[in-house]
Amino acid sequence: MNVLIAGCGKVGSSLAAWLCEDGHNVTVMDCQANKLEDIVNSHDVMGLEGDATSAAALIEAGVKEADILCAITGSDEKNLLSCLIARQLSPNCRLIARVRNPIYNNEIGLFQKSFDLAMVINPEYAAAAEISRMFRFPSAININTFAKGRVELLKFKVPASSILCGMKLADFRGVFNHQDVLICIAENGDKVTIPSGDYVINEGDKLSVVIQPEAASEFFSKAGVLSNPVKSVMVVGGGTITYYLASILKKAGIQVKIIEQKRSRCEELDDELQGVDIICGDGSDELLLSEEGIDKVGGFASLTGFDEENILLSLYADSRTKVGAKIVTKINRLTFDKVIANMNLGSIINPKTLTAEYCLQYIRSIDSSASSVENFYRLGDGRVEALEFVIKEESGITGKRIMDLKIRPHTLIAKIFRQGQLITPSGQTMMQVGDSVVVIGRTRDKIKKLDDILQV
Repeated sequence: MNVLIAGCGKVGSSLAAWLCEDGHNVTVMDCQANKLEDIVNSHDVMGLEGDATSAAALIEAGVKEADILCAITGSDEKNLLSCLIARQLSPNCRLIARVRNPIYNNEIGLFQKSFDLAMVINPEYAAAAEISRMFRFPSAININTFAKGRVELLKFKVPASSILCGMKLADFRGVFNHQDVLICIAENGDKVTIPSGDYVINEGDKLSVVIQPEAASEFFSKAGVLSNPVKSVMVVGGGTITYYLASILKKAGIQVKIIEQKRSRCEELDDELQGVDIICGDGSDELLLSEEGIDKVGGFASLTGFDEENILLSLYADSRTKVGAKIVTKINRLTFDKVIANMNLGSIINPKTLTAEYCLQYIRSIDSSASSVENFYRLGDGRVEALEFVIKEESGITGKRIMDLKIRPHTLIAKIFRQGQLITPSGQTMMQVGDSVVVIGRTRDKIKKLDDILQV
């Protein structure tokens, strides 16, 4: 497909790279020549210096031939106006707009209908929703959902006290006797694998399990992993993500305390968030954190606008919070990810990556093949993908027993959701039209449709 990306920041750069990997024709446009130069030199894309709100610039960038326009500049208004102009120039182009301002959050549906948008992305709200899920299961490093929330992919670190330590994966089912839990990804240091039965679980391994939400607490308890949801959260930084997060946590009955340095922002948050404690002060002040009870909270989130400050705050919180407290760290930069992953920063949230993933997920979903992508997540340092496909018509994988399919190595069919029933597939299981199928595979295998799980 022909994809036009307006905005060459971190989101645009990541999205362009992933779309190139998928074989799409990508054109990027931005007003800043240096940003264009970086992305054009790094990836196989066309670049155009220009304003996405200019009809002439959009035409020059090829909007009339584009299948999709992703308007993801730093300005909500520019993104919406760009989509409005593009709709007049190209009636069949699908439009995606990034809209971040909380003022517009209640008008998202109106924007989508009035501007004929295929998708509206609010990265700050998406990040807040993900953080709130992490506080629900503090032991989970990441939580991803499938089948409209009926299935979750939980990533957690194996503690020394867990009965999982030293266990062979082949023995896992017998020990737990729970048919709804499947270990599908194992991370040990820099090594990321889709484990087979002979894999031995070690202390410190980061495991990803596919499980039903209602079974998660029982599994964590039996595995010796703390799983009680937090009752109180301290947040440093009063930005947009914090506003959304506090709103969500408040509805869930969780006590929230926000530390923000700017008095004007504190006053805004105090007006908007009734029942939330707003502390005006320097979140990097150890004495202030101590006075506000950092050693007593069940959760801590460092959500300032500076990665370095967030890292230091989370490291400090790790040394001061009570055992089992959940720590979440916001990181905007995409570099030094391997170094950051080895630090005690709890769960790392990157709104930029989330936005790019949502865009890629939608673009893959409109493929006119026999199966479409419903959900898509990159895991294990980007080396593994978890995808949910919806089977739309008969193909080479339907009506055959899984044991008779020649499935490529390092690929796992994790779950099948069929007419309200969740199925853990066996060799005898056959996939059918209408099924939602969760697949775990290597990123380098480029699984874009369900038939791609078969060996060529």
